[in-house]
Formats: sequence, structure tokens, C-alpha cells
Amino acid sequence: MAGVRIVTDSACDLLDETLTELGIGLVPLRIRFGDEELLDRQELSTKEFWARCASSPDLPSTAAPSPGQFQAAFEEMADAGASGVVCINLSSKMSATIQSAHQAAETLAGRIPVRVVDSLTVTLGIGLVVTEAARAAESGAGLDEVVEAAERAVGRLKLYGAIDTLENLKKGGRIGGAQALLGSMLSIKPVIEVRDGVVEQESKQRTRSRSLQYLADKVRAAGPVSRLAVFSADAPDLDEFLRLLEGITPTDGATLFGDVGPVIGSHAGRGAIGVAWIPA
Repeated sequence: MAGVRIVTDSACDLLDETLTELGIGLVPLRIRFGDEELLDRQELSTKEFWARCASSPDLPSTAAPSPGQFQAAFEEMADAGASGVVCINLSSKMSATIQSAHQAAETLAGRIPVRVVDSLTVTLGIGLVVTEAARAAESGAGLDEVVEAAERAVGRLKLYGAIDTLENLKKGGRIGGAQALLGSMLSIKPVIEVRDGVVEQESKQRTRSRSLQYLADKVRAAGPVSRLAVFSADAPDLDEFLRLLEGITPTDGATLFGDVGPVIGSHAGRGAIGVAWIPA
């Protein structure tokens, strides 16, 4: 496939069908349960991950891909005739993944131009940025134009989540400005925002229902949205949240749905529900 191609990492939580449809390459992170290490989506599915979380005494952890994994993905694009690659990664403030992508890009200098973009976000927030870039590439945009489309989406993207437990974020060291929530974590259902690449406190809600209502109200208050994504970490009350969003339709395509996979799920914990959007 000629033209500019997109590569991302498995923290994007995009469905396999979407990746295939838009010709997006995927580099998996690694998930650890104790001494066992598995490649996300290749050796461990999202369904298997949540089943293991329910039975394992240890919280899972994550590890960034190697530069060699990204190099292989970039070389595959070059071999397929791509004129350039735009690699969009999990927030640099939460993972070393993007460092591996940069190192791999340097090794390909002279063979194919590779530009690396920091999404500054997580899960389907990355997915929205990636699909914006992929659509630009599909329309025939050049390398610089695809990068601009991705960076424009990064700058405008909003992402919020209702977290059922802060234990994973606390132990994983990804809690950022939400540290203030810890003192009262047993009596609240917090709402967080991923802002400038880190997890920040957005709101303290006394019940789960109120936290979901708060999320829905944030979307409605944003006015028209061009892109919308809804995602959950094996949450049993996702349907309740979807009912709260009834009537909200993105102006540029269907709502993107997905399951929070092992990479972000390791830190967000089971039960998290989130929403991301790009304003119209």
C-alpha cells in the first residue's frame, strides 16, 4: 500500500477490524503477571486479561516495546511501498514506548521517513488521534499534512474517566495530579481527566451513578463533537452509561467503541468507564 502509513501501539485499544480497514500497523506492549510476560493482543487477549485479573493475587504491570519491534513494523510499511510512516504513541509521560519508537525511526533514516507523534493520552483517545491521521493519509495527504492532522487532534482531544478503584493507579505510579484523591478513595467514586499526558483529578462523586452522570454531562456541555469514543474496562454498568449518552451523535462519523485492554487496564483497574471526544 503506497502513500503515508500509520503505526501505533496496543494501548490504543482500537478493534482489529478498524486497524485492518485503515491499514494501521500495531506494535504490542508487554504485560506482566508476576514473572510471566505476555505480548498484548498476541499472547493475551483483553478477555483473558480481565479473567486473569479476577483470579491473580498480583496486580499486572506493563513494559514498553523494544525499538526492534517498532523497526520491524516500520520496515514492513517500507516493504509494502509506503512513502512515509507516522507513528502515534501512548503518552510519553506514562510510558517509555515513544522512546523506543524514536530509536527505531532513527535506524530507518535514509530508507523511509518516520515521524513520531506523542498522543499525550490513553486508550481510545489514542484511537481517535490515530484514526484522524489514518483518514488524512487515506485521502492522499502528505507526510507533513498527516502529522499536522494528528497533532491537531492531540491539541483538541478531551478524555475523562470514571474510576472504580484508585489502587492500580496508585501502585503503578500513574496517578499524577490525582494524588489528592487517595485520602478519601474509600468513600468516593472519582472522575479523572487525562490532561497534558498525565492523570489529573477532575471531580469527586459520592456514588458510581453520579460519576457516570458527571461524565455524560461533560460531553453534553462540550457542545457538538466531531468525533466521540466510549470505552470500558470490563464494566458491568456500561449500558447504563450508554443510556446517559443517548442523543449525542458525532458530526463526522459513528461513535467509536472499545474495550480497555491490558495496557491501560493494568493501571485503570476493572470497572473504569471513559469517554473521549474532539470538539466540532
